[in-house]
Amino acid sequence: MNKSELIQDVAERTGMPRSQVSTVVDALFNPENGAIVSALRKGENVGITGFGSFRTTRRAARKGRNPQTGKVIDIAASTAAGFTAGKGLKDALNRK
Repeated sequence: MNKSELIQDVAERTGMPRSQVSTVVDALFNPENGAIVSALRKGENVGITGFGSFRTTRRAARKGRNPQTGKVIDIAASTAAGFTAGKGLKDALNRK
């Protein structure tokens, strides 16, 4: 499911116009200034009870190797986003 399909699905489920759903989806998931990204940038975790939680992890600088040439390269430190599924999501996926 891509973003457009997500918007369509939520619009059908809620009876809201697609334009309003699109605004809400952007407010949550926009990678530049969405609510989730903004909280993660501040160092906060974002927990949605029953669904899961988003958090950041710090990756230290390290040495790596170019797989094509075998040359050793420096990999800069970075921050990565992570998601852990909550119990409700896990249970929903494992129902038969």
